[in-house]
Amino acid sequence: MQSAKPATSQSPTRAGAPPPLAVRLVLGLYGLAWRALLPGLKRNERLAEGWGQRTLAEGLPSQADLLIHAASGGEAYLAWELLRHLPDLLPAGAAPLRVLVTTFTSQGLGVLTQARDDLAPRLALEPAYFPFDLPGNMATFLGALRPRAVVLLETELWPGLLAACRQQGVPALVLNGRMTDNSLRGYGWLPWLWRALAPARVLAVSAEDAARFGQVFGAGRVGLMPNIKFDRLRFDHLRFDAEPETRTARPEFAELLPAGAPFLILGSVRKEEEADVLKIVQGLLAARPRAVLGLFPRHMRRVCVWERTLREAGLGFVLRSENRRAEPGQVIIWDMFGELSGAFSLARAAFLGGSLADLGGQNFLEPLAHGVTAVTGPSWSNFAWVGREIFDTGLVRRAPDWRGVLAELSALAAEPPDPAQVRATAQAYALSRRGGAEAACQAVAERLISA
Repeated sequence: MQSAKPATSQSPTRAGAPPPLAVRLVLGLYGLAWRALLPGLKRNERLAEGWGQRTLAEGLPSQADLLIHAASGGEAYLAWELLRHLPDLLPAGAAPLRVLVTTFTSQGLGVLTQARDDLAPRLALEPAYFPFDLPGNMATFLGALRPRAVVLLETELWPGLLAACRQQGVPALVLNGRMTDNSLRGYGWLPWLWRALAPARVLAVSAEDAARFGQVFGAGRVGLMPNIKFDRLRFDHLRFDAEPETRTARPEFAELLPAGAPFLILGSVRKEEEADVLKIVQGLLAARPRAVLGLFPRHMRRVCVWERTLREAGLGFVLRSENRRAEPGQVIIWDMFGELSGAFSLARAAFLGGSLADLGGQNFLEPLAHGVTAVTGPSWSNFAWVGREIFDTGLVRRAPDWRGVLAELSALAAEPPDPAQVRATAQAYALSRRGGAEAACQAVAERLISA
């Protein structure tokens, strides 16, 4: 494989850029910091799993055509979607593509293991933990792997890996790129370093994200693509020909609700917004005394806090784990993890937390798949890739504060939109924005073919 040389205008040695010695010095200090951290990291239960792969103690990987890094479960699904279509763009009769896909988490590894079984025999996928980003180790890792291209999904910018790609002439692509303002400020500390390590190409999911990447790496390297997450949205597996009480809900959930009582969800509530959510709870039960509220703390350790809070406020509640039917005007504190999706099917409306405080918001798309209108607070930067147009459709209602959330939920409790229409509109919105997987595959295929 021939080394790909960057254009003179983009070279780290161009006029005004720091000399290579400065880059090597920073990378050396970065590697020392990693080595100082390793003893503590080994005591971390999550990181101890796969320690041999993370440190290369188990040996080096076999050669592969392509390396993809997917940080966790969400990015692993994006990698799966990308790889599902990639073989179609490669020359006919070519040998199966060899792909190593790395991740940080056991959840991501589980997703990639499923993907391996799904994608065989069209390509040979090997899931593994991502090595710690020590520059020396990463150079050894990439040298053994000898990929024709490296793909980083969303915002996985690791100096050691990017440096190894530059040194070994391997084109690095950032696909489905996203960057927050907070991340941009962090990269601003050493702008010359990031210009020196810049990937060959960045395809971002919005103009705002592209502008941020452009500030870090230079606008000439950055383009736009649809978000692969739209390709993954599936609404057709849900049934809406049944009554709201039965559509895709787990049977035991319906037993928790009194007949005819409006059920409203306050989902993924974060610690920082609990005071505002309490005001919403009080306001809803005053305006809709027959309603039942499902309160889903984002973290289970907050359940005991909510018990105390509701008790002190004089509000009735039951715990989901008690399997007792709630009375009209009560709150069900959902103290069992992983059941929010199933509960959406019974709701007339759902508020998604992390949005009243400046936390970026939680996933307001999932209720739509169940035909349920979503309400979010003012903070939704985590899902800006969906596009502001989603508010124009009425699928998601954005409120400026807790009073606005209260008003929206109260109105939806009285007159919820038809679930079938909500789902159909959501499906049409997603279909009109698909194509991210195809764009990503095209970018990868061009690099593989030209290498």
